[in-house]
Amino acid sequence: MIPDPQTGYPPTPGIAERIGPNIRRVLAPNPSPMTFWGTNSYLVGQRDLAVIDPGPDDPAHLAALLKAIGTARVTAILVTHAHVDHSPLARALSAATKAPIHAFSDAMGGRSAVMQRLAEGGLVGGGEGVDAEFAPDETLADGDVVEGADWSLTALHTPGHFGNHLCFALGDAVFCGDLVMGWASSLVSPPEGDLTDFMASCRRLQQSNWRIFHAGHGAPIDTPAERLDWLIRHRLSREAEILEALAEGPATSATLAARIYVDTPPALLPAATRNVLAHLIDLHGKNRVTPIDHLSERAVFSLT
Repeated sequence: MIPDPQTGYPPTPGIAERIGPNIRRVLAPNPSPMTFWGTNSYLVGQRDLAVIDPGPDDPAHLAALLKAIGTARVTAILVTHAHVDHSPLARALSAATKAPIHAFSDAMGGRSAVMQRLAEGGLVGGGEGVDAEFAPDETLADGDVVEGADWSLTALHTPGHFGNHLCFALGDAVFCGDLVMGWASSLVSPPEGDLTDFMASCRRLQQSNWRIFHAGHGAPIDTPAERLDWLIRHRLSREAEILEALAEGPATSATLAARIYVDTPPALLPAATRNVLAHLIDLHGKNRVTPIDHLSERAVFSLT
């Protein structure tokens, strides 16, 4: 397993590790190609605690979180987004601690109009899986603040990886969920993922001078500005590859993914195909490409 560049070793699942002032991380035991080591659950505060991203529905992880919480009082459970590796444990943790669950919306909220139309037309997500039953006790709008005795977290609505995705700012640190990760580029899988929104959210975070990002998976990102620059350049480079491939003739997202992601393991090609589809939908919105029939997962696209 790839080591943490800061500590030199992978975190141990279930062990609360202090990674910053007032911040502890408890790693869930759900490693995979999509989740890296597993999901990072964060405990913020001393007397009053906020728990960010309780993680997958796993009794062992619930027990680890409750052990880390100890006799402290949990006053808020915050969920960055409703993927099955981030939100399902929120309800059990809420039952155990009596703390309310805060999020932007249920799993269907925050979608752009084009993604809502695609979903209504039958397009379903791929990749990490949607926690379709997720519903918060309290919704957070962009800019809302949740406070404890020794912490204050500001919600930033940052759709792109998921329509209801929130980041949480703690001073000059950001809990960035799956919008930004240091070990991989984020999956953008329509209709939950929207590349137009993803790029806008990354550019929004570029407008502030953040010190560190704590991601949903992997190690802390201690050069957030550089990572945001890389993510945007990476997406623009992928866009150029797609346009270059379409110059050779019309193609589907699956055909383009197989042509572009030549070094990707076969098991990850479906995720790559969803990324290409996200780019094609974004390019269609920019009037750069056109579906020959209608906009869908299986559409054949050509240059406009």
